[in-house]
Amino acid sequence: MATDLFHIDTVFLRRWFVLSFIDHGTRSAHIAGITRHPTGPWITQQARNCLMDLGDHAKSIKFLIRDRGAYFTDSFDSVFQATGIRVVPTLPAVPRMNAIAERWIGSCRREATDRILITGERHLRLVIREYAEHYNRHRPHRSLGQRAPNRLTKPEPLTATDNTRIHRRDRLGGLIHEYTQVA
Repeated sequence: MATDLFHIDTVFLRRWFVLSFIDHGTRSAHIAGITRHPTGPWITQQARNCLMDLGDHAKSIKFLIRDRGAYFTDSFDSVFQATGIRVVPTLPAVPRMNAIAERWIGSCRREATDRILITGERHLRLVIREYAEHYNRHRPHRSLGQRAPNRLTKPEPLTATDNTRIHRRDRLGGLIHEYTQVA
């Protein structure tokens, strides 16, 4: 598992920080929280909440990769170490050590937040939640055989033919389109 904190600036020049976790094996992204002021206690509480949300899946996690930000305190590390997860801080100024989390952040920015004028916290929560749902349920991942993280146990879809009907679902006001075959 990997974690990172990234910022989004609103139209009104307010900066919001988003804490996210991503599972290396399944590429499933989890939004832990959004705040204007990321403090050590806030980040630690979000870590506790994330472990509770993961439930039994947390037992299969062996490592947590994080950067060396001042907001990742010893109490943050101890939350994971108490469950047997080894915390691995990246080397200074080496973002490739946390490449999967950086890739998630880049995808979120390129496909959603950089294309929408975010007006405030509520709007940001809506956009991030909607994108994370798209990312986990529909967006194909090359490393997963072109399947979405939540569809790993389902068989690959059939190849479309000339008479296959396709259904399109718009997300984020038409910014993202999801296509599925109709039976």
